[in-house]
Amino acid sequence: MPSDYLDQLSDFVVTTRLDDLDESTVEAAKLVVLDTIGAILAGSRQDENAKLALLATGMSGAGSSSILGHVSKVQPGFATLVNGTAGVALEMDEGNRQGGGHASIHVMPSALAMAEAQGLGGEAFLESVIVGYEVTSRIGGATLPKQQVHSHGTWGTIGTAALTARLLGYDASETRQAMNMAMSMSPANTWTPCLEGATVRNLYPGRSGFQGILAANLVRCGFTAIDDGPTDLYSNLIGEGFVPEAVVDGLGQPKNYRIQQNYFKLHACCLYNHPVLDAFLSITRTLKFSAEEVEEIRVEAPPLALIMADPAPENMLAAKFSIPYAVAASLIHETTDVTAFYPDKVDDPRVRELARKVRVLGDPDMSLRRFDYPAARVTVRLQNGHEITDSVTAHRGDTLNPVPKQELIEKFKFLANDALGEEGAGRVVDLVDRLESLADIKELTANL
Repeated sequence: MPSDYLDQLSDFVVTTRLDDLDESTVEAAKLVVLDTIGAILAGSRQDENAKLALLATGMSGAGSSSILGHVSKVQPGFATLVNGTAGVALEMDEGNRQGGGHASIHVMPSALAMAEAQGLGGEAFLESVIVGYEVTSRIGGATLPKQQVHSHGTWGTIGTAALTARLLGYDASETRQAMNMAMSMSPANTWTPCLEGATVRNLYPGRSGFQGILAANLVRCGFTAIDDGPTDLYSNLIGEGFVPEAVVDGLGQPKNYRIQQNYFKLHACCLYNHPVLDAFLSITRTLKFSAEEVEEIRVEAPPLALIMADPAPENMLAAKFSIPYAVAASLIHETTDVTAFYPDKVDDPRVRELARKVRVLGDPDMSLRRFDYPAARVTVRLQNGHEITDSVTAHRGDTLNPVPKQELIEKFKFLANDALGEEGAGRVVDLVDRLESLADIKELTANL
């Protein structure tokens, strides 16, 4: 294998084959695909995403890539833009704590769009998802982003460029060029849109994928890239540092693929809420109390969580990035699914009153990239003086705290039923379960 880290990564992208992978890796990839499709379909019901689908149809012109949840066929870049955007609208897409943020929504839409446009089968599609996910997560894991940078979207550009190069039949040298090209085209964003609930934030993975497809195609046009795009971007602009050696540490080892070291979301909000909610809900199962009995709820979380301490978010998206709101809503509404964050729930005065009793503190030893120390600690103190504390290291749905496959299937059906109907959602579950055997990926997209 080549010695330079980008050469190693490019060689991995070009040579990885489904037949050489452990069955556990393939099964994990299919679950990730199913979960991501569900998130996209549910998000496609949002009014702005339906209008974006219409806009993309007009701007793209004729194409053969599907906009999920709609009847339109457009060029791959535009399908990726719309599907990637819809997939994060409800904060139900999976992610990876080791790096790369929400890796699948950054690469799966582009893999689906490119495979469909070229008439490729399920095996080629799955291979591209796996290598794109690996590149995204490993580049992300090697980066220490600046605290004010919300890296959502940033790492997906290189992952999409890598999988697009793979599906276009590029050699390792061309693949390296495509990945470096993507780094000079990666979006850089702050956390402000999330905290204000500005839905331009939802475009991060959509436009990242669009740019990744463009980057790979620019290689064919003869454009050239710098020699080491990741080091340049993450060391000089949006990161505090980048460690190239970490990108390829353990690369390609059996059962060591990042797509099988992910987490699935069972709460419809930002990941920073998940260990907090798991700890709080564990307390509510142990100690029965009403909102009126609460004196204070103290939340200890990674220091970054301090920006998510607004008890009175103004809209649905902002509520998904508010720890006090999520905690309060989980008690008042007795759910943390997408319905708990709908606009009518956000304005509930009971939730707002309880949210004001939630105090968020930063623990400098906590990090969502650590697996040997709690990611959240919650203490509930009642007015009668009773106090109880619980902590969580790996939230439910994380690879270290997995849930049964059937629970993820039920999550998919809950998200997809509105777009596909119960029978249609069940059909998609079956198709994804045998994805590698599909001769043409259109067998799947025809049902989406």
